[in-house]
Amino acid sequence: MENFSSLFSKFPTTSDEAKAAFANHLEEFEVEKGFLLEKEGQVSKYLYFVAKGSARSYYIRDNRDITVSFTLDEEFVTAMHSFITRKPSYENIETMEKSKVFKISYEGLQSCFLDFPELERAYRMILEQYYIVLEEQQIFNKFKTARERYLELMQYRPKVIHRASVGQIASFLDMTIETLSRIRARI
Repeated sequence: MENFSSLFSKFPTTSDEAKAAFANHLEEFEVEKGFLLEKEGQVSKYLYFVAKGSARSYYIRDNRDITVSFTLDEEFVTAMHSFITRKPSYENIETMEKSKVFKISYEGLQSCFLDFPELERAYRMILEQYYIVLEEQQIFNKFKTARERYLELMQYRPKVIHRASVGQIASFLDMTIETLSRIRARI
């Protein structure tokens, strides 16, 4: 669990006792590229921490694969709406490469919250970050040109450019592969 320690570096005020309790609820596993962590139509049972590797969240609309987010090393991911509401998810989450992942069940997380309320603060911080990214993505797609969206992705999430396929990036940026290729050729 060497990569697990990086998880709590983001929450330095969490007590060692709370960290140990949380760790006791974690499962560590490795998966290959293309593994579905979450599947559309099922209730999201786990909050994942991608210690090493990457994943993408996407949904299918009118037979189109639409990427909504990317998760890279040392980031959390789940189908958040489903995880919180306990309703079936509309999204899929798949790994983009061989990945080392930790997961905690919804029930395990709730148990940790009861025993260690300080973990709720860490979780709230995760949710706040998730919300900020979502809001920025909405603004990003509505008010920026295709070129501006690509340049911002290059600036703020350059690893995505190297780890995701051109089609996934184009989908995420809400443009065609051809438009993305033209933009890349001019940069």
